[in-house]
Amino acid sequence: MEIINQKVENLPVYIFNTRKEMGIKAGEEAARIINETIAKNGVANVVFAAAPSQNDMLESLLQQDVDWTKVRAFHQDEYIGITAEEPAGFGTWLRRAIFDKVPLMETHYLLCAADEAEAKCEAYAELLKKYPIDLILLGIGENGHMAFNDPAVADFNDPKMVKIVDLDDVCRQQQVNDGCFPNINAVPKQAMTLTMSFIMSVPNAICVVPTDRKANAVLGATRGPVTTECPASILRQHKNAGLYLDKDAASKIL
Repeated sequence: MEIINQKVENLPVYIFNTRKEMGIKAGEEAARIINETIAKNGVANVVFAAAPSQNDMLESLLQQDVDWTKVRAFHQDEYIGITAEEPAGFGTWLRRAIFDKVPLMETHYLLCAADEAEAKCEAYAELLKKYPIDLILLGIGENGHMAFNDPAVADFNDPKMVKIVDLDDVCRQQQVNDGCFPNINAVPKQAMTLTMSFIMSVPNAICVVPTDRKANAVLGATRGPVTTECPASILRQHKNAGLYLDKDAASKIL
């Protein structure tokens, strides 16, 4: 059950008793946007986030009536220096969670050899120009990041659409906390990511954030100043975004 529906600047914030309820509503809203976009344009271009925080939303989305043959799928970030066999790779995660479960029109991955990362960022940016994104599905990191835009590298006016970033230790430890890696030394130190300026350019955004481990980030994103010290705070200025929280993630703003 939704317990609070509020608006912070431009950003609607929906708070639910459980993460399952949160995921159901976020998945329904994602399906609505995808279906309306297909009806209007014949195809929908969607960026997916890869993280355990997305599980409930993706489970709901898979139960919706969507013509996946008219959806191009992209993902928003990927580690540098991993192979296609790495189970914690974000492309691999998304294949298991959704991409292999639906008949997508096209799927575009960021994974590449480490020495090809710069060229991959440029090529991916060209794809994003060719197929403008209609909807981006987001999470918020424990340090307030969106995608892999940690505070030290986030730029709200980034001239790039996709770039290489150094991952801070809070971000890398989160990957351990999420059960993706056994320890911080196993987590890569660099990644490719969609930039903050690109995220803000996408016309529709759905951000799903469960668990009390994200409570401080949610507090900063919704109650603190709009600053790269909490990159997700800029979401309050997005023209059509929604923030979906369970009560644990929202515990410091209730």
